[in-house]
Amino acid sequence: MTSRVTLISPATTPSLRRARFDDGDSLDDGAAAQAAAAAGRLPAAGRVLVSPTVRCRETASALGLGASAEPGPAGLDVGRWRGRTLEEVGAAEPEAVARWLADPGAAPHGGESVRDLCERVARWLETCGRADGRTVAVVEPEVVRAVVVNLLGAPGSSFWRIDVPPLTASEITGRSGRWNLRLGQALGTLPAR
Repeated sequence: MTSRVTLISPATTPSLRRARFDDGDSLDDGAAAQAAAAAGRLPAAGRVLVSPTVRCRETASALGLGASAEPGPAGLDVGRWRGRTLEEVGAAEPEAVARWLADPGAAPHGGESVRDLCERVARWLETCGRADGRTVAVVEPEVVRAVVVNLLGAPGSSFWRIDVPPLTASEITGRSGRWNLRLGQALGTLPAR
């Protein structure tokens, strides 16, 4: 049994453009239009999932995907930093930010550590590995990073060194325990179905 999971990173929001930790804002008009322009370019899937954030749900909708929200591929919980910019948090809590960026087990914001996220995403991948056929999931960039860290067996410290551009597709194929990875194809370059 071979599983295919296509991970779609969401379109941008005003908060993302300001390096603000997710505060639940909606896609801006340009980002929504970019997502809508890529509609119809994704492979057909037996399962379509979405992270529960507003921007992931709106991206899925703009792509024309009827997706079910699922907690397993939810984005990183940044606790009390939610809604603040990295610059604001860095000015107020420079040691905490430095520790968070250097130590995958640190969660000075009171939310989830990068290590915890990677472990949660690994459990979610196990369930994907038991599903035959294709799954398309619109997920936050940090979920894609966690997938890459898990699949490559990379150290958690590599998490912040993985860039995931908006509206790109990363695909894993295989089964739980043995995946192959294809990273970051722009949705606009995928052939129309």
